[in-house]
Amino acid sequence: MLNQLRGKVLRKITLGLLLTASLPALAAQTYSLILINQQATYFNQMREGAQKQADKLGAKLIVFNANDVPSAQNNALDDYIQQKVDGIAVDAIDVNGLRSSVKAAAAAGITVVGIDAVLPPGPQKAQVGVDNAVGGKLIADYLAKYVQANLGGKARVGVVGALSSTIQNSRQKASIDELAKSPGISIAGIVDGRNSQDVALSAAENLITANPDINVIYATGEPAMLGAIAAINAQGMNKKIKVVGWDLASEVIRGIDNGVVLGVVQQDPAAMGRAAIQALNDVHEGKTVQTTISVPLAVVTKANVDPYRAAFKK
Repeated sequence: MLNQLRGKVLRKITLGLLLTASLPALAAQTYSLILINQQATYFNQMREGAQKQADKLGAKLIVFNANDVPSAQNNALDDYIQQKVDGIAVDAIDVNGLRSSVKAAAAAGITVVGIDAVLPPGPQKAQVGVDNAVGGKLIADYLAKYVQANLGGKARVGVVGALSSTIQNSRQKASIDELAKSPGISIAGIVDGRNSQDVALSAAENLITANPDINVIYATGEPAMLGAIAAINAQGMNKKIKVVGWDLASEVIRGIDNGVVLGVVQQDPAAMGRAAIQALNDVHEGKTVQTTISVPLAVVTKANVDPYRAAFKK
């Protein structure tokens, strides 16, 4: 009798082990992050924040570098739909150009979250980032006060933008509209840095040469900032021409220290990356997410740059 009981127990244990072994392991969620490029510190910090959050959640993260090519982002979205990823976060180069791909992803049951660049109304679940128009007005207001206090209320401003970037065009328009309220400030010219440091350097040099009365350059993104600083230094204009713009980098902090850079709108791209992946995961788990997830921004100057140094030390 005892042997029969032992046999039954052993058979149950064996059956349980076999059933457990036959069950498929729970697959980790797979999320994708589609970036504009990975040359700028800004986008690398966004990637790092997203990766840390994915690791924290036990999820797999696939990162795509579009290298500033809008059509590459469409192709990436279409590929991830075929791969049946669990969610896609995208920082769009051309927000309108991604409409059909975003709709296709949603139709396939894949969650899409916009990050940084604001997607037009559509099926995406959330938008993560800052208000670029607000940031544009902030830096313009800072510049207007500087001009009033230090330049006798008059300035000729050259703009180095990225004219294919929805984000940077929004910043540019908001800043120019705000500067127009100061009668002593005028726009000397606008050039396209194409979100590339080398192109922005050449464009800034041409801008300075064509407009010798320029005394301020406004740069709408990190590559434009770096290009403008390099152009000013190369032409020996670092005493005459000052720079304001967007996004810190180690070279920008050096520019703040030596007085070429007056102020920079600084975002928190790592926080954007973390928030985007968390939003994708929350939707995957059936949780409600805010349609707009805001990340703070600040104007960084010589007076408050110190807390940022460690993140950009080389």
